[in-house]
Amino acid sequence: MRRSIFALLAFVMPFMLGAQEVMSPELLWDLKRVGSPVISPDGGHMLFTIREYAVEENGGLTKLYIMSTDGRDIRTLVDLDGSQYGAQWKNSEWIGFLNGGDWYEVKINGTSLTKVLDLEDGVSNVSYSPDGNKLMFSQEVKTRSDLSDMYPDLEHAEVVITDELMYRHWDQWSDDMRSHVFYIEYENGAVKGDPVDIMKGEDFDTPMMPFGGADDMCWTPDGNGIVYVCKKLNGLDYAKSTNSELYLYEIATGKTSNLTKGMMGYDKSPSFSPDGKYLSWLSMERDGYESDKNRLFVLNWEDGSKEDLSVDFLETIDSYSWSADSKKIYFQAPKQATSQIYEMMISKKAIRQISDGDFNYGHPYPSGKYLYCTRTDMNHAAEIYRVDTRKGETLQITHANDAIYDGIELCGIEKRWIETSDGKEMLTWVIYPPDFDPAQKYPTLLYCQGGPQSAVSQFYSFRWNFQLMASAGYIVVAPNRRGLPGFGLEWNEAISKDWGGQAMKDYLSAIDALAEEPYVDNENLGAIGASYGGYSVYMLAGIHEGRFQSFISHCGLFNLESWYGTTEELFFANFDVGGPYWGDDVPESYAKFSPHFYVDNWDTPILVFHGGRDYRVPDTQGLEAFQAAQIKGIPSRLVYFPDEGHWVLSPQNGLVWHSEFFGWLDKWLK
Repeated sequence: MRRSIFALLAFVMPFMLGAQEVMSPELLWDLKRVGSPVISPDGGHMLFTIREYAVEENGGLTKLYIMSTDGRDIRTLVDLDGSQYGAQWKNSEWIGFLNGGDWYEVKINGTSLTKVLDLEDGVSNVSYSPDGNKLMFSQEVKTRSDLSDMYPDLEHAEVVITDELMYRHWDQWSDDMRSHVFYIEYENGAVKGDPVDIMKGEDFDTPMMPFGGADDMCWTPDGNGIVYVCKKLNGLDYAKSTNSELYLYEIATGKTSNLTKGMMGYDKSPSFSPDGKYLSWLSMERDGYESDKNRLFVLNWEDGSKEDLSVDFLETIDSYSWSADSKKIYFQAPKQATSQIYEMMISKKAIRQISDGDFNYGHPYPSGKYLYCTRTDMNHAAEIYRVDTRKGETLQITHANDAIYDGIELCGIEKRWIETSDGKEMLTWVIYPPDFDPAQKYPTLLYCQGGPQSAVSQFYSFRWNFQLMASAGYIVVAPNRRGLPGFGLEWNEAISKDWGGQAMKDYLSAIDALAEEPYVDNENLGAIGASYGGYSVYMLAGIHEGRFQSFISHCGLFNLESWYGTTEELFFANFDVGGPYWGDDVPESYAKFSPHFYVDNWDTPILVFHGGRDYRVPDTQGLEAFQAAQIKGIPSRLVYFPDEGHWVLSPQNGLVWHSEFFGWLDKWLK
């Protein structure tokens, strides 16, 4: 009964919407990707981006749009080559944005387009000072000697020389460049003088690598200072620590001070209340624990006192915004496999949930009585919604992908609570094919989440897309196993140092519960996943006792000892696995929970994906797993992407990935 919806090299075929009945890989890449809104100071308009991909060109462009906040009068803001991003309101009449590393300004009606910042090396993360007299931005600067300095006569040599960690990070090798924060004087739409590097001489990065951005730096209320996030460590200390700090740079004196000294985990996302009385930020308590609870702290800017406003809130906070009157903070946090928006009254520290339903709401932008944010669910990519702060009522504002979704059948999504092996209740999503018929039997996939502490929520992935898998004729079982946020801190933290323990039992509990359903084909079960989910696939391959007929692992950890010796962020390995595999007190994780020790039990076909530029889980992990399967004579295949990292980002590689993914399932799950 199952329909194959992807033929090899289908991306070269013309797309015809009329022929589409369900989601396909080609159609997935045709979806427009809507960015978060930026609301004008007067609340009348919003800026947002839409990114579109051209598969034949193997790339995409991001264009900047403007519309009224009631959803009318949408239009592109400017007609420029390249991508526009990083837009900000200078005021309600003028807009600034980045294009090709240059900063432009334009009137709200699209006229008077002017290039304001045109520096040789380009700029990022630009923002206006509150008084409008300065611009802040980040830029790459050279802080170390490079190969040309060391060997000036050997201009064709290609070599990496390092004396310390971290010599590479996620998908790039370290070099002689660091990202620094600058400001420049600005008046009447033009810059004056030379940029000032407020981190001059420092061998550190702001924004923080690799995922930091504009929210790593902010102006003080008077425009005479800059607060920025930085982890001022090098070498092994940097690799082992998550202790970023908030630093205050005073423009008048050039003095820098540490505002979070003694706070040992990640401190990030600084923001001042509109009245200037408080500096707020997100803070983790423990050094080395990247998935610790994000607490919401405020610092009284007058007396220097600090307070945790979220001490009674038992989930991590993902992002937040101040209300215009400085009396409230709106924030986004996980709740039972969704992402919801909450309101906090500052004076009482009282928290109220605003949004509801089986959706993932993005970062909230307040304006008047409304919040504006993106929203996704498993059947729909992001669109911008308006949320009433009092009633929680929602209104869809953008409709970038309505035509596509109106032309296909959507999937059925069920929320189940399944009893685990230790008597707990575990929320599990079950996604059904669009034409689901309970009288038939369906091949079924157990989805294993990565992270390991990333929620299996109502996200919409452009690779691990549940709608796409179900539309190919599979039932997808996606458990919120031990170690996922949204179910309290105890559940979230249970994964650390127990990677192959209770979480694996949770997975088996989920697939066993669904296997009791008459419409699940127990002779055609598969397990799939990436990162920690890929590790889970390798682990399950050695302990599943015949449950599964096929496995697919992407960038999974296979041998914990060799992984510890090649990964880059050692704080992650130290906290979650327990530390190095040598010494007097070797963590039991290596002997108990390393999949390579269970290869003797492997007997099931397995597909291995890996990227050559994946330095978090280096490619040798996938190569080792594939080689073990080959030596044992197990049907296996390696799909290797030399230029991809932990993810697959290029459109054509993505389509090859989906072709191999569904081709493997078609072959082994009948």
